[in-house]
Amino acid sequence: MSTFILLSSLTDEGAKTITANPERIKEVNAEVERLGVKVTAQYAVLGPYDFITIVEAPDIQTVAKVSASLSSRGSIKIQTLAAIPIDQFISGFK
Repeated sequence: MSTFILLSSLTDEGAKTITANPERIKEVNAEVERLGVKVTAQYAVLGPYDFITIVEAPDIQTVAKVSASLSSRGSIKIQTLAAIPIDQFISGFK
């Protein structure tokens, strides 16, 4: 499994949804997991993003599908980053 970081910003519509139903976040996480991506950590943050979500996926195509699917709803904008474990990164220089 590969690790990815999703940096998410709510749209106005998304902020209204979360304010009215904060549990929606967990419902979306369950939907994501049904699409084959495991949420390993998630944080609400202050700054340019509203959430940082760490996920594991079998491949980049799967996480891209999830990111596009969530973004298409109009409630969130997502920037997806591939993450390399530091030991694996270092071993690439040997």
